[in-house]
Amino acid sequence: MNTVMPSGELPVPGLGGASVDAIVLRMLLGTQLRRFREAAGVTPEQAGGAIRGSRSKISRMETGRVGLKIRDVTDLLVLYGVTDEYLRSQFIDLARQSAEPDWWARFSDVLPDWFETYLGLESAASTIRSFEIQFVNALFQTEDYARAVTRLGHQVARPGEIEHRVALRLKRQELLSRPSPPRIWSVMDESVLRRPVGGPQVLRAQLLRLIELASMPHVTIQVVPFARAGHAGESGSFAFLRFEERTLPDVVYIEHLTSAIYLEQRPDVEHYLEVMDQLSAEALPPAATIRLIEQAARET
Repeated sequence: MNTVMPSGELPVPGLGGASVDAIVLRMLLGTQLRRFREAAGVTPEQAGGAIRGSRSKISRMETGRVGLKIRDVTDLLVLYGVTDEYLRSQFIDLARQSAEPDWWARFSDVLPDWFETYLGLESAASTIRSFEIQFVNALFQTEDYARAVTRLGHQVARPGEIEHRVALRLKRQELLSRPSPPRIWSVMDESVLRRPVGGPQVLRAQLLRLIELASMPHVTIQVVPFARAGHAGESGSFAFLRFEERTLPDVVYIEHLTSAIYLEQRPDVEHYLEVMDQLSAEALPPAATIRLIEQAARET
C-alpha cells in the first residue's frame, strides 16, 4: 500500500517551518512515523524486523524517546510506501535536525536513560501538574534544599557528583523564566512543608522561595493539609504533562528509585488526571496555601 501525501505538505503537523527543540521534533516525527505505519497496515513487530530491531525500538521511536537514525528512517519510509521524494527528503532532513544534542547531554554522566526521557518531556510540555508527597517539586527547590535532597538519594556519591546533580536540577528550573513558560501546577502534602530537609534554615529558605514563586502568573501551588484525614494521592508522587501540539499524547510520569513508568494509554492517563483534579479540590486554595506556608516558615 502506497502512503503518498500531497506534494508540498509537511509530513509533521505543527511545524510549518518553525524552529523547535530537538525533543519536540523527535516526538512529532515519531507520531508521523506511527501514522505512516498504521496507514500501511504494518505491525510494530514487522517494522522492528525491517530495521533490525524490535517492537520496543519502534515504540521508542514513535514516542520520540530515542534519536532517529537516518538509515532506520529511510528503511521505514520504504516499508510504509512513502513514495513522494519531496516528502521523503523533508522527513529525512528533519530527522537529521532532531539528532542535535539536548541541553542535558553534558550531564550524561549522572543521568540514567529513563530520566533523560522525562527531561525531554518536561522541556516540551505546555502544562506540568504534579503531586508531591515527600519533597518540594524539583522545579521549585533552592540550591541548598536540592543539595540536601540529592545527598539523601546518593549517600555514597563524591562531592563533585553531588554538585553536578544539583547543577542539573537548577538548570531544569530555567524553564520557569523562559519566554512562554509552561503552566506549572504543584499540589503537595503538608508533610513536605514540615520535613526539615537540610535543617531548619534550609527549609525556611525553601518555604520563602515557594511564596515567591507562587506570585508568578504561570505557577500555582496548593497544599493538602493534615486536617484532611486522607487524600487521593496517598499512593505516591506523580506528574502529568500536556503538550501544546495536540497530536502528542498526555503523559503521566511515576518515578521509582531505579526506574520510572510512563503512562500514555488514555484510560490510565484519565484516571490519574481525575486523581489530580480531586487532589486540587481537596487542597487549600492558593491564597490559603500561602498563609499555611508562611505559618510553617514562622514555626521552622
